[in-house]
Amino acid sequence: RDPRCLAALGELAAAYPGRLDIVAGDALALDPAALSPAPRKIVANLPYNIATALLIGWLDRIRDYENLTVMLQREVALRLVAAPKTAAYGRLSVLVQWLVRPRILFDVPAGAFVPPPRVTSSVVALQPRPEPLAAAAKPLLERVTTAAFGQRRKMLRSSLKTLGVAVAPLLAATGIAPTARAEELTVGQFCALARALAAAG
Repeated sequence: RDPRCLAALGELAAAYPGRLDIVAGDALALDPAALSPAPRKIVANLPYNIATALLIGWLDRIRDYENLTVMLQREVALRLVAAPKTAAYGRLSVLVQWLVRPRILFDVPAGAFVPPPRVTSSVVALQPRPEPLAAAAKPLLERVTTAAFGQRRKMLRSSLKTLGVAVAPLLAATGIAPTARAEELTVGQFCALARALAAAG
């Protein structure tokens, strides 16, 4: 969205004819899969203020890509790879790990940039899974994780009330203890909740 980048990119395109096509636009409104035939890869230094939104959007068509290699703020990278029962584990961890295998490759110190940011960055590899980790509809998985992590310190019997359905039958159908908290659940258990929510109508 910043037209100041276009002139510099134009110099690169001129230096390597036929190697670079410049698309001026808003990354959030763009479908990268429409830019080239398969196999496709995304290699990007994501704008940190929209990195999460971009990743969540790309998940809708994740199998259109062979793999993704992206640079993010380290704090976000840690969320992508976080395991249950850790402080970084949250909604983003669940949605990403459901569809891809994320791996932090290396960190990039602030001094590598001009001007240096106030954060450390990390380069992350995202390898799409052949199939989702467990069956679930993404909109329902998003609803469940938003409700559960929206009040992460509360027990699920309380935090899931924002779903607008009876919580006890959902938990009973999945075998999840009403006293459990969001950070204790595996990705598979969140998928089970999403399926139970679908069954509850």
